[in-house]
Amino acid sequence: MIFLDAAATTPVRREVLEAMWPYLTGEFGNPSSHHSLGEAAANALSAARAAVAKVFGCRPGEVTFTSGGTEADNLAVKGIALARRSADPALNRIVISAIEHPAVEESAHYLKRVHGFDVDVVPVDRYGVVTPEALRSALRPETALVSIMYANNEIGTVQPVRQLADMAAEHGVPFHTDAVQAAGWLPIGVKELGVDALSISGHKLGAPKGSGVLYAKGKLKIEPVVHGGGQERGRRSGTENVSGAVALATALTLAHAEQSGLAEQSRLAGRVSELRDAFIGTVLETVPGAVLTGHPSRRLPSIASFCFPGTSGESVLLELERLGVVCSSGSACAAGSDAPSPVLLALGIEAEVAQTAVRFSFNSTVTSAELEQAAQAVAAAVGSVQGLGRR
Repeated sequence: MIFLDAAATTPVRREVLEAMWPYLTGEFGNPSSHHSLGEAAANALSAARAAVAKVFGCRPGEVTFTSGGTEADNLAVKGIALARRSADPALNRIVISAIEHPAVEESAHYLKRVHGFDVDVVPVDRYGVVTPEALRSALRPETALVSIMYANNEIGTVQPVRQLADMAAEHGVPFHTDAVQAAGWLPIGVKELGVDALSISGHKLGAPKGSGVLYAKGKLKIEPVVHGGGQERGRRSGTENVSGAVALATALTLAHAEQSGLAEQSRLAGRVSELRDAFIGTVLETVPGAVLTGHPSRRLPSIASFCFPGTSGESVLLELERLGVVCSSGSACAAGSDAPSPVLLALGIEAEVAQTAVRFSFNSTVTSAELEQAAQAVAAAVGSVQGLGRR
């Protein structure tokens, strides 16, 4: 099997499993407990927080551990917007892009439905890019928050986050970015990006599912969305997942070292980008009518996504799996939906064509031979599905 669905999840790295194992076994204490086991857990949690902060380039107190990217997005969007409006009732608008992950989109619409916020949706161009000019036109004196993702999980397009964050800052508006797909591939130094809040998820980096982080600038007020014992400095109650925090910190540190050329597997992003481009070129050459979605060059190294007009995306997926290639039709969070992807519709792709989408996403260990074999399988699978459709 060739696994090309890394944007959905990745396997736990051995180094990560070894780092977290003690906190699943002998060092199982609750970090709030005042005894030796609890203190050992608290120390591990503190070390994990410091490790994440080092990669982000922030203070440890600005790092909040969550159960994943979805919770981190919810805490950022709901928490910042509600806190801002509590301080100033006039701040009742939220700006998001037309291609946000459902965790951001649904959080914004929850605030509209339950709390009376207005949601301004910034359009994207045909490649999925939000321009600073488009964001400028959406900003109002009443805007409480801007949330625009760093890199899209379906099409791989990378946003000009620094420019967008600077635009928001000029208007005095906090800027949050969902960096779940970008982490491990793109720089995530929060000062360099100019963001006020940033979300990541552990299971995209080689940590287990159920681990995530929200960076939020220290002076930024956040209304908690999970109430209880006041853990995580009151931002996120609940007994901390110490093993998950250790795992995420380890995975993030390893990914950052590899990305920075500080480990043997250096320049992974460049290597994977070259393999991705070769794969894209082969698919476009061998599959008549194939359409690449997303920006042709400003995209994640790890994602190649296509529409295959005249087919069914789900049928192509089934045929690819029969041929030994596992991939997806888009976001795993929208699995089971027959509706065309809102991301592709936002790019101006017709609904009938959007339903033929297939996403290929790679991890850092993907090889040229695997992608060559996968490209051959794509041509065969699409040809087979198109042939069935003509019968």
